[in-house]
Amino acid sequence: MERSEQPQRRPWLRHYPAEVPPELDYPDCGIPQLLRDAAAKHPDRPALYFLGKKTAYRRLLADVNRMAAALSSLGIAKGDRVAIMLPNCPQAVTAYFGALSIGAIVVQTNPLYMERELEYQLSDSGASAIVTLDLLYPRLSRVRGERPESGPLPELKHVIVTSLKDALPFPKNALYPLKQRKEGFRADIPYGRMGVYAYRRLLAGAAGEPPEVPLDPAADLALLQYTGGTTGRPKGVMLTHRNLVANTVQTAAWCYRTVGGSERFLAALPLFHVFGLTVLMNYSVLRAGLLILLPRFEPDAVIKTIRQKRPNIFPGAPTMYVALNHHQDARTADLSSIEVCISGSAPLPLDVQERFEKLTGGRLIEGYGLTEASPVTHANPIWGLRKIGTIGVPFPDTDAAVVDPATGEPVPAGEIGELVVKGPQVMQGYWQRPEETALALKGGWLHTGDLATMDADGYFTIIDRIKDVIIAGGFNVYPREVEEVLYEHPAVREAAVVGVKDAYRGETVKAFIVLRDGWQVSRPQLDRWCRERLAAYKVPHLYEFRDSLPTSMVGKVLRRKLLEEEES
Repeated sequence: MERSEQPQRRPWLRHYPAEVPPELDYPDCGIPQLLRDAAAKHPDRPALYFLGKKTAYRRLLADVNRMAAALSSLGIAKGDRVAIMLPNCPQAVTAYFGALSIGAIVVQTNPLYMERELEYQLSDSGASAIVTLDLLYPRLSRVRGERPESGPLPELKHVIVTSLKDALPFPKNALYPLKQRKEGFRADIPYGRMGVYAYRRLLAGAAGEPPEVPLDPAADLALLQYTGGTTGRPKGVMLTHRNLVANTVQTAAWCYRTVGGSERFLAALPLFHVFGLTVLMNYSVLRAGLLILLPRFEPDAVIKTIRQKRPNIFPGAPTMYVALNHHQDARTADLSSIEVCISGSAPLPLDVQERFEKLTGGRLIEGYGLTEASPVTHANPIWGLRKIGTIGVPFPDTDAAVVDPATGEPVPAGEIGELVVKGPQVMQGYWQRPEETALALKGGWLHTGDLATMDADGYFTIIDRIKDVIIAGGFNVYPREVEEVLYEHPAVREAAVVGVKDAYRGETVKAFIVLRDGWQVSRPQLDRWCRERLAAYKVPHLYEFRDSLPTSMVGKVLRRKLLEEEES
């Protein structure tokens, strides 16, 4: 019997809050319809706030329609790929909804990508257009070459260039070019040549309504979201409109106490990451809320924004909450507007959770997701039974199980196995990679590559990535368990644990430590701390003190970067 045919027990349902149904109704529409509905019902309600400028839903929809018409005038049609390489700014929202409105497939692209990474993603996706920032154009230009039609990206025919000043209020928009020149930036952009267009001029010249493009939400792709490439080259995850709408509706159902239209979302997570895209951009539009955009995460700016703009929903990553916990103004600033924080992308240490909740009075819960699931599959109940250290329970309409990685058979409660998930948010597969799709999707179940346990109540705990498990002297060591013990030490601000080669044990445990400001601790002291709390084979044999740890754009500590440094 295929696992997809096996009856599924859902012990977690008895711990669902009464307000959260186990099954939901999903609108049969594409993502752009969420914006149209919000603008129709609340045209004058502010949709965006960016560095002093507000944009109402009526104006946002008009901008999106102009963007859709502009893309259509360039020959962009349904199924074409449109890359967006922008930080959090209004243009990122406009380009996203505009491209989707004409049936194009969005390829979110990290603005920090260097030439090699940029060339790979644009080539692999076959993007025919890109919307980017003037500050980033030189990098893109070097990839395209002097003759783009015969360069490495001949399919990339259209480059739409914007500037942060295009979204700023007066007088900031007038002063911004002066700031750029003072910092040494000189725009040398060949507008009108080589397929390069100025964003504002292109939208201003877009005439009429965009074409009406019929969408099949269940079949039509909305997004090619590239994975981080932790296991080889990045893969384009194919997410449909239905996938994204479903995960947005699931997230809204989980936050049932927030009032539609009154939510104020603090967008410090990047929108080009699928976590920020779903729990900020899509969710805020579904609820006709206000999206407060920050170009990047900076603790000073976040605390100032919370104090002044009073957001109540603040999704983030553990490193963000760590930084705010240790900020010099955290205890004196009024952060009490924060009601709900969903932490993702990495394990949330208990100490970090408790400190942040004490600072804000809000609820900070750990959830779990992956790009292949749009991304959220699990979360602790916000106002129900939370089990600290777990990722909580599956979202509505989501099945999950822990299986033996070798046989695919479910393991008993409490035993370690691979986490597999199934639900309306799960991807269609990997772009142009049928073999890898077949390995990840079996019988409708997504194999996550994460080791986990499920307890008798249906709460799941992530043990570690299968590929990150350290085998030291024949014993399995799970880095997350060791990191949790290190985080409990009062001198430790951040910790990461990896396995390094060892002639005797095969691998041994190494810990990278970032200390809190003003604190000192010796290796023998940390060793003693760990030996009192861990079996001897789990205790780090090596310690390295650093000023910082390498992280992704959403604050996930990149163990692979630490390993690469070790190997080099």
